[in-house]
Amino acid sequence: MNKLLLYTLAGLLLGSCSKRDEVEAPAFEVTANGSTFKLGDSIIFHFTGSPQNMVFWPGTPGRVYEFRERTFSTGNKLLVKFNTWQQFGIRNNMTVLVSNDFNGVFDTTNVKTATWTDVTSRFTLSSGVDQTQSGSVDLSEFTNNNKSATIAFRYVTPALAGPNRWVIRTFNADNQAPDGVVTPMANMSTAAWKSVSFVNPASNWSITSAQLLSQATANNADDDWVLSKSFNPNTATPDKGIAIKNITTNLTRYAPATDLFNKPGTYKVVFEASNASYYNTPARVIKELTITITP
Repeated sequence: MNKLLLYTLAGLLLGSCSKRDEVEAPAFEVTANGSTFKLGDSIIFHFTGSPQNMVFWPGTPGRVYEFRERTFSTGNKLLVKFNTWQQFGIRNNMTVLVSNDFNGVFDTTNVKTATWTDVTSRFTLSSGVDQTQSGSVDLSEFTNNNKSATIAFRYVTPALAGPNRWVIRTFNADNQAPDGVVTPMANMSTAAWKSVSFVNPASNWSITSAQLLSQATANNADDDWVLSKSFNPNTATPDKGIAIKNITTNLTRYAPATDLFNKPGTYKVVFEASNASYYNTPARVIKELTITITP
């Protein structure tokens, strides 16, 4: 048998195997044991057909099919609050600033280049009382359109024989979702503070995990900044479904945990089915159901 004939037979055999091992898009259907359930009821989904793989998207927070590729959300608020103490003379010489175009390079050139908005008047600052609470302030106007905001405290004083000092006792940046749920983003020890001195670096901000402190040296003017990392409350991790079947398992019914739907509401439930082989990957098939959870 010559080589040409051998190659021809091998090609035919390979082509035959390839066709045989290709798979089609899965054919399956889903039904449920109802459409309205009370909190804690058992919900059972029944399947016909036999897809190789199946992923369940219950439509609950973090598991919404439409959000599987989402990297940012909208409508979240950046809430900032802190406690302060002004000592050794009440001069009210500290300001609170916000920028959404600071590039993250902590030196005088780049701090000066950024656009800063003075938001001091929105907060309550110490007039000599320790642990003065600023109040929680919504700064989400600076994070609209998926922008990030940097918070800065600026201490400025002329040359004085006995300049005052400021202490930032606590700091919290929080993310408030549209439903009102508040999630911490940073506190004093995790805000990644960096100091930048424009005048008299010898008396720059002191940064510890417990507080921020700035005090000029006697008879020296001062202009010192301390800046946080950037905050974007709209950053989102893509939602994930629950894998409930792979090629090694058979599945004709599925009952999610009874506490999965833990709030009343209407949920779009999605089942995403797929087949795959070494030779091809056909389209995924989506089946949707709507269920209502009542108190």
